[in-house]
Amino acid sequence: MTKNDQKFLAQKIRTQYTEKESSQLDELKKLDTRVKRPANVFAYVFGTVSAIVMGSGMSLVMTDIGGTIGLSEPLIPGIMTGIIGMVMAIANYPVYKKILASRKKKYAGQIIALSDKLMEE
Repeated sequence: MTKNDQKFLAQKIRTQYTEKESSQLDELKKLDTRVKRPANVFAYVFGTVSAIVMGSGMSLVMTDIGGTIGLSEPLIPGIMTGIIGMVMAIANYPVYKKILASRKKKYAGQIIALSDKLMEE
């Protein structure tokens, strides 16, 4: 290992132990994350739940699970469960957009003010 490689490695390790100073760019990134995270979490969780509901309906229709759980005619409940899952999946994106729009509206002033400061410098 050359002397320059040793210096680079030492500097890299040193930066892990030094305190980082918070910059305005870091604050802007945190605000952006604060805006987007709730909408993303909702979309992933609600989308997963809707896929499970739709899959449950499909399973009732296409397998003998309905008989196992005590349904003599699982076709109608399976179709209804699948449709509910589809409606949930279709509604996911518009609800995500509304949550994101309301969060953007709430934090727009702070983000614009901070980004204006950064662009002036």
